Amino acid sequence: MQKVAGTRAFATVGSKLFPPLDRAVNRLTGGRVVLSAGLVPSLVLTSTGRQTGQRRETPLATLPVEGGFLVVGSNFGKEHHPAWTANLIANPDAAVTFKGERIPVRARLLDDEEKEQVWPQLLRIWPTYDRYVERSGRNLRVFKLERGPQSS
Repeated sequence: MQKVAGTRAFATVGSKLFPPLDRAVNRLTGGRVVLSAGLVPSLVLTSTGRQTGQRRETPLATLPVEGGFLVVGSNFGKEHHPAWTANLIANPDAAVTFKGERIPVRARLLDDEEKEQVWPQLLRIWPTYDRYVERSGRNLRVFKLERGPQSS
């Protein structure tokens, strides 16, 4: 599956198909299920739209770590950063739903040195990230979503 996930065709079709499907299943199961979790640990991020101020739900692959979660702005290897990354930069207070639990978080964009330290761990859960970097030509944004008391 990861070989297919690294293709341009998957980026086109998968980016339109899987996020809405993940959101729907997540809502129907009260946050307990994200279909993508069958392939890679997954969560649903609820952030605030930087232009609209509206809540945005985004299913994402994640690496649970001490004190929170790591997420990568891969956008399926497309040329542009995903909108949710700009939303987190503009308003880092957010929430995640992970295994049925809603958790308030504060997003922190990792610098290049921090990213270099966690990149091998991220590749262990989703080796396709390296293909996304090559295809997109971007420095993929990596965030740590740190557990916190704020609400979103």
